[in-house]
Amino acid sequence: MSNAAKIVINDTEYMASDLSADAKTQLANIQFVDSEIARLNAMLAVAGTARNAYIGALASALPKAEKPAAKAKKK
Repeated sequence: MSNAAKIVINDTEYMASDLSADAKTQLANIQFVDSEIARLNAMLAVAGTARNAYIGALASALPKAEKPAAKAKKK
């Protein structure tokens, strides 16, 4: 059983140790961008939660709208 690192790209398996220096650089770039996307998605989730809290706070800060008076029934 081998513990060598393998990666799959476009349904093809490669040994990480067999990749060229350029391929390893591109792989590192992809890994960096993937981590940035994950970080930005987490920040977007935090911002969305904060936005919802601000909407709730705004709704609480607004004056309560009065309900229109009920119309008298005609006989």
